[in-house]
Amino acid sequence: MTHYKQNHIYVGLDLHKAHHTAVIVNCWNEKLGEIQIDNKPTAFDELMKFVKKQCTKGLTPVYGLEDTGGNGRALAVHLVENKQVVKEVNSALSYNERMSNATTQKSDSWDAYCIAKVLLARLDELPDANPQDVYWTIGQLVARRNSIVKHASGLKNQMHQQLSYHYPSYKKFFCDIDGKAALAFWEKYPAPHLALTVGVAELAEYLRKSSNNTCSTRKAEEILELVRQDGETKRNFQEYRDFLVVNMVHDMRRSRELIKQTEEQIRLVLAQTDYKLESMDGINIVTASELVAEIGDIHRFSNADKLARFSGIAPIHFSSGGKGKDQASGQGNRVLNSIFHNLAVQQIQVAKGKNKRQRNPLFYEFYQRKLAEGKTKKQALICVMRRLVNIIYSMMKNKTEYRAASPLTELKAG
Repeated sequence: MTHYKQNHIYVGLDLHKAHHTAVIVNCWNEKLGEIQIDNKPTAFDELMKFVKKQCTKGLTPVYGLEDTGGNGRALAVHLVENKQVVKEVNSALSYNERMSNATTQKSDSWDAYCIAKVLLARLDELPDANPQDVYWTIGQLVARRNSIVKHASGLKNQMHQQLSYHYPSYKKFFCDIDGKAALAFWEKYPAPHLALTVGVAELAEYLRKSSNNTCSTRKAEEILELVRQDGETKRNFQEYRDFLVVNMVHDMRRSRELIKQTEEQIRLVLAQTDYKLESMDGINIVTASELVAEIGDIHRFSNADKLARFSGIAPIHFSSGGKGKDQASGQGNRVLNSIFHNLAVQQIQVAKGKNKRQRNPLFYEFYQRKLAEGKTKKQALICVMRRLVNIIYSMMKNKTEYRAASPLTELKAG
């Protein structure tokens, strides 16, 4: 009786920005052919024609791609649209395959061959590629926002450095150096010698306009007094350093505007998924988009347990000689793991002050109960993360809003 794996040929692809390398093997790991194509749609048909020539009667090709969300996305989309079987191959699997040989190699051809071998060996385990435009687009927007935020953070550090040269007491001027009034002040008076040319009344009027009347005359007096107390900071080539401060102010404003525009685009695209993740306290538009971007199509996970394993939250059992224990996994999607970790921390937060208000009483009680059972704080937090996976999975699969369970239900579920 013919084994089902004999009904296919296996195409492993090593993907790059400019070109892709494909190696074809049969069910006995025999190499049937190899081809290199450009990374453009017109060349993808060439690949399919070449693969078809290797298919004897009754055989169907299966393609294995590592990077279906990056360099290989265009190819994955093209193959799926042409009704081809496409599998996602975890890069860790192909790496292990490459390193398992007595003599290791590194070339596009060898990498493609290793991917093909993984594809053959793990055909039943590998998930189908499902490169949907909506999730990919959300991912691109999230990446762009994160890039701008990172730039803005670095820019703020640079501004701190420049201001420490010009205004030694600058931290006493404003609570935030990138607030509206602060940016307006740095822009017009990038160095003390410029600020000292105006009086209290003129500076107070300027700050009121910049801060929507929140800055007072007393504030202007305090700033000018601090400037005088700092002493002379003007040096040679001062005008060039003044230019740096003004230039940074413009860049900080532009970055803030770009972040706002990008978040608005994220909001518009996310609305088309009909997910209601923001109905849960602690999840804003940014967190919701990050979750959707990393999880993708929720239906590729048949249950919450698989999503937990994908996120690296489910424990792994280590044992030998009949003895063993569960340990936290360092595997899985670390970005998604970090998102669930931050969300879990928010759910068990307690407000400072006299009232000690709990952000989410049910999660807080659940966390405290796990501590009472003898778990460490880290273990108890992982339990909260695991509970969040169940909730997020259900909300995404059913497209429902967050509904807090009753305390009794929570206790039974825990």
